[in-house]
Amino acid sequence: MFTVGVLTTSDMGAKGEREDASGQTIVEMTTAAGFQLEIREVVPDNHATIVDRLQLWSQKVDLILTTGGTGFGPRDITPEATLEVLERQAPGLSEYMRAGTAEKTTLSYLSRGAAGTRGSCLIVNLPGSPTAVRECLELLLPLLPHAIETMQGPTQQHPQGQGQA
Repeated sequence: MFTVGVLTTSDMGAKGEREDASGQTIVEMTTAAGFQLEIREVVPDNHATIVDRLQLWSQKVDLILTTGGTGFGPRDITPEATLEVLERQAPGLSEYMRAGTAEKTTLSYLSRGAAGTRGSCLIVNLPGSPTAVRECLELLLPLLPHAIETMQGPTQQHPQGQGQA
């Protein structure tokens, strides 16, 4: 069983002025997929705080999913904080989420979310809307176990899936 941390970045959420519906959506979907929730927190849109949590949590969990702070707003700085922490980028994950959800809304192309690894932890930025989170996780959840297994050591073979010979 893989472990997950859910980090919501929201000034209003951190003050208790907004419910963390997106974080709850992540918890529900990941636990239903077999992940074990280890850590969950709502923090303000503060670069140093986000960097601190990502660095600390990446030593404790297999997967960190962030929600919020990926748009064009002046306080939307989650991707920048994430990129500071990543050792290796995985742009295909973010590209897949944007392209895969664009059929429902072209606004998906406005998401600036990043993804990549730090040590043996995979970190993925998700949008802030519960609907967008659900749509993105529907795409990502089938990929995540293999990605994490690969990071943790050699795998015997690649899974057979769509588009593979």
